[in-house]
Amino acid sequence: MMNKIKLSVYLLFTTLSLLSVESQASSVPEEVSEFIQTNLSDTAQRKFLWLTGDKKQISSEILSHPYYKIRAPYWQAADENRSRSAKTLWVLEEIGKEKLITIGVVIEQQKIQAVRILKFRESRGWEVELPSFTKQFEGSQLDDSKQLNQSVDGISGATLSVRAVTNIARLALYLQKTLPNP
Repeated sequence: MMNKIKLSVYLLFTTLSLLSVESQASSVPEEVSEFIQTNLSDTAQRKFLWLTGDKKQISSEILSHPYYKIRAPYWQAADENRSRSAKTLWVLEEIGKEKLITIGVVIEQQKIQAVRILKFRESRGWEVELPSFTKQFEGSQLDDSKQLNQSVDGISGATLSVRAVTNIARLALYLQKTLPNP
């Protein structure tokens, strides 16, 4: 009798845990949803790009360390031609000094259209959230050496946050180029 109760409690706990994980995996944080609605149509679809092989290697080179996730989420506007030049929104994360910064990057025609800090968790360097900083990325492209073709002014006291945002902008542009043509 006691074993049946233990088994029932275990199964209940396991089921609830799995449902919780599944729920969290499919949900999109509010700040991300708002950014998507502002920059893409209602028909934009969430997709994932797996970071394997060359993508993993080059992503590591861009960031100077391996990206901590195996796949990168992006949303692509519904478009008849579905080409790499279609408007795409990437949500990527990078560590500033000690904590993750969640960054949204909108790309169209292989150029950055918008950058927005969706979640800033650091105690310092918050100035990267200001539009005067993020607007510097607009129109940027990736050159042959995987650097931005436009310079980005730093912020005194926020060097690591600036580097994180710049590297994510570079990574998003690189990943955009690797999207398959249907």
